[in-house]
Amino acid sequence: MARSVQKSLFTADLIVPAIGDAFRKLNPGELIRNPVMFTTAVVATLLTMLLVVGQDGLATGFKLQLVIWLWLTVLFGTFAEALAEGRGKAQAASLRATKAELTAKRLKGDDKAFEAVPASALRVGDVVLVETGDLIPSDGEVVAGVASVNEAAITGESAPVIREAGGDRSAVTAGTRVISDEIRVQVTVNPGQGFLDRMIALVEGAERQKTPNEIALTLLLVGLTIIFLIAVGTIPAFASYAGGGIPVAILAALLITLIPTTIAALLSAIGIAGMDRLVRFNVLAKSGRAVEAAGDVDVLLLDKTGTITVGDRQATEFRPVGGQSMPVLSEAALLASLADETPEGRSIVALAREKFARTTAELPAGAEIIPFTAQTRISGVNIAGSVIQKGAVDSVLKANPEAQTTAAATELRRITDEIARAGGTPLAVAKDGQLLGAIFLKDIVKAGIRERFGELRAMGIRTVMITGDNPLTAAAIAAEAGVDDFLAQATPEDKLELIRKEQQGGRLVAMCGDGTNDAPALAQADVGVAMNTGTQAAREAGNMVDLDSDPTKLIEVVGLGKQLLMTRGALTTFSVANDVAKYFAIIPAMFIVLYPGLGVLNIMGLTSPESAILSAIIFNALIIPLLVPLALKGVTYRPMGAGPLLARNLAVYGLGGLVAPFIGIKLIDLAVGGLGLV
Repeated sequence: MARSVQKSLFTADLIVPAIGDAFRKLNPGELIRNPVMFTTAVVATLLTMLLVVGQDGLATGFKLQLVIWLWLTVLFGTFAEALAEGRGKAQAASLRATKAELTAKRLKGDDKAFEAVPASALRVGDVVLVETGDLIPSDGEVVAGVASVNEAAITGESAPVIREAGGDRSAVTAGTRVISDEIRVQVTVNPGQGFLDRMIALVEGAERQKTPNEIALTLLLVGLTIIFLIAVGTIPAFASYAGGGIPVAILAALLITLIPTTIAALLSAIGIAGMDRLVRFNVLAKSGRAVEAAGDVDVLLLDKTGTITVGDRQATEFRPVGGQSMPVLSEAALLASLADETPEGRSIVALAREKFARTTAELPAGAEIIPFTAQTRISGVNIAGSVIQKGAVDSVLKANPEAQTTAAATELRRITDEIARAGGTPLAVAKDGQLLGAIFLKDIVKAGIRERFGELRAMGIRTVMITGDNPLTAAAIAAEAGVDDFLAQATPEDKLELIRKEQQGGRLVAMCGDGTNDAPALAQADVGVAMNTGTQAAREAGNMVDLDSDPTKLIEVVGLGKQLLMTRGALTTFSVANDVAKYFAIIPAMFIVLYPGLGVLNIMGLTSPESAILSAIIFNALIIPLLVPLALKGVTYRPMGAGPLLARNLAVYGLGGLVAPFIGIKLIDLAVGGLGLV
């Protein structure tokens, strides 16, 4: 995956535009979307005005430092968001360049007569001709033809894919290029609503809406800000009671050191970076809600073929029946499969040659091939009047009724049951009406998949394998793969029913799919990952699209979702712990003049009230850019249960958040005193 390699966070082409965007984000209309940072900007404005008035008895140099650091606090917050957005803008620019090149050959009728029009002139229902070398001008469905398409502009992968009319590989995306043959594409979206347009908007962050968790956290931050505002508002009364007073500038600066500016400044950047990590992983999330839901998933539904197994069954064993010898069975299986170009057929040929030294390379002259059909479910060959058949057991027995009552037939059925219980698929082989034996076709479970399911189990996620196999075969593969449960002989209705049942139990469900028949289940699932190779219906139904069409990626999507939630939780814990520590670090030093008894609580030994508040303001500002890399890269996630995970976060980010302000403020206080800044 070309975009999975992440670019360094701090390069000139990212930082320079982000600095400019940080200043543009000071616009009050945009800043007010972040109430805590808006409050900080209001306080900075107030102190700027007090600096000009200068009637509060504070030194001008001290107030100037407060103003500078308060504005830097706001700018560091807007810079974090701008830097997160900037990582997607280069990608969006390249996508826009692709989009700008698009023109279309809109067909006038059923023949090849067409008119060249800009892609922006296309409407739903138009049919366009796309020939070798042409860029596909709009999202649509292939209605005629088959072609090889290079989707590197979207997926980052250079390997071409096949797109054809009918089936589950008919959807095409604007900006991809046909590299062989030609197809006719029916447009399914109007201008500005296509996949490419949506991708541009999402990677830029232009369409990123706040998720429910973000909204809830924002409300919490606003609540804490109001509480600290009330708390600071009561301080003048205590000061007056003690026979003194505290300047407004000091009170305003104190408010900013206590409200949760750290997480407020980073909250938007965390969300943008989370979606950006998915995009770089070649998964397009249609909303931040989908990314969050992935992090909270309880049940993971996975198709067997292509996800748990490699997708193509492989011949692993020949089983003779009726006293037939292994050489006779393997020779017949080889001859019946030489003309079979399916992966199963090629694997039978390979097994016969490698394990049983069958050297036949081609069919004898005059041999007549018996093609496989959906009706007969049998293929084979007729050589000099001798008929060799290979196919489904029931179909071979039906084609040879005289063999159904033989001892070989009974033995074949016993072997068939054994193969099914072992998770395989049996094929029968017959020659001239006589049963020779069975071929064991096995679904090969992907290497390492059992360990990955173990990781999911450690996360508290239950895995369910979905397959059309019979229950015996499904149970064997489920046991080998290490999934927690399976649904055999599954229909689209069965999938939908299973998802609803899990959701009614209060669980969040994720699944992947690529066909039109998967669309209802994808729409119902809390996280529906549609394959980019799939149908338009599937891509519209899912709330994520995997551009690489790799079903196993659903496991990584869950990990990325959990990383997003962990990052937000960890930095929130750190920020709140910071505020608690700053409160106990600063208040004693500020009130020691009015209440000398508080001197015993000034454990940090801060130089003066002015030094205490300035040091806290400086620490409050500097901690934001120091945490930007963590917000953008994300907290490292390791599969573990919720309890150990919470304990680790509290130990690292909770305790770290308590300790850091004491160390940081004391070091800054020493620097401030040593430099004579107060």
